[in-house]
Amino acid sequence: MAKDDKTDEAPTKGGGKKKLIMIIAVVLAALIGGGAGGYLMFKPNSAAAENEPEPTPGAVVVLDAITINLADGHYLKLKLSLQATTDAAEEPDGSKALDIAIDLYSNRDMAELMSNGEREKTKTELTEKIVKAYTEDKKKLIMGVYFTTFVIQ
Repeated sequence: MAKDDKTDEAPTKGGGKKKLIMIIAVVLAALIGGGAGGYLMFKPNSAAAENEPEPTPGAVVVLDAITINLADGHYLKLKLSLQATTDAAEEPDGSKALDIAIDLYSNRDMAELMSNGEREKTKTELTEKIVKAYTEDKKKLIMGVYFTTFVIQ
């Protein structure tokens, strides 16, 4: 009887390793499948971006100059022009754009805005926010922002 007990235990030990390997394989397959599914689900749709036509430039709207408080008692005098599209039925009101500019530039360091790289970075951010604010029913009413005055004191 002792031989029968030992033979019954041997296959169980080998089967435990196989079960562990199978469980690991299933978990890895689920992780890889989930990662691939997430990537395909959330990746940008390049076909939709290619089908969207470029807006046609319309009138350029010149806004009044504003003075914005910077950090350490410095000031930024900023004058913007907005490149409207032909989708804009009338000249867009620039108050939203000026409000966005004030929010973006208020309390920034003078040294930060003096570098060309940071100024271009903030201009890109400003343009993106303004274009988004002036988009109605998937029609862009503004397609660009120009600095006509950018003076720091």
